[in-house]
Amino acid sequence: MRPHILVIDDDDKITSLLRRSLAFEGYEVSTASSGPAGLGIVADKSADLIILDVMMPGIDGWEVCRRLRTAGINVPVLMLTAKDDVQDRVRGLDLGADDYLVKPFALEELMARVRALMRRRPEPAGENNRLRFEDLVLDVDGREAIRGDNRIELTAKEFDLLHLFMQNPKRVLSRDQIMDKIWGYDYSGESNVLEVYVAMLRQKLEEFGDKRLIQTVRGAGYILKGDS
Repeated sequence: MRPHILVIDDDDKITSLLRRSLAFEGYEVSTASSGPAGLGIVADKSADLIILDVMMPGIDGWEVCRRLRTAGINVPVLMLTAKDDVQDRVRGLDLGADDYLVKPFALEELMARVRALMRRRPEPAGENNRLRFEDLVLDVDGREAIRGDNRIELTAKEFDLLHLFMQNPKRVLSRDQIMDKIWGYDYSGESNVLEVYVAMLRQKLEEFGDKRLIQTVRGAGYILKGDS
């Protein structure tokens, strides 16, 4: 079965371009010209990825993303916007978006980001479907973290980042290593995206007063270790 991508954008030129380009790459594509229409498609048919425009009349992309996450729908979301303000990027990430692309964009870059997000798939169940480090457990099948008695819901990108750390405990991972593994392409245009995601992941893991596990190694990168 072909992966299903839903494009929600009120610009007919954008939806037409993406429908043709994504179909050419082998994806099944659905389109919606408004937030309510897009939410209706998600309710009727699950999507593997959503490309979501921010600036739409009525229910905008931020609200659509918020409703998806509130409903427990954790499909990866790539947000499109004409705004390049840091506050807008952070707002989208805080609402649960997994990636952010500013219009006008190069089609090749969008396709690269789609491929990177589509690679972030749950691993098949098996003997090693849970990773443990101290009091932190990563449920690979459920794509969530458990710390003590608390379950922690993660966005697709947060899960991938924590998964990488859990696979490499007590090992310093450089910024370039992490960016290449998680994003899979040159992300120099968004130089602080890793820092934003690390901060969000730390906030979730430390929400109940637990000690910090993801440490910054100045000038080298990040490490998962138990020392405070």
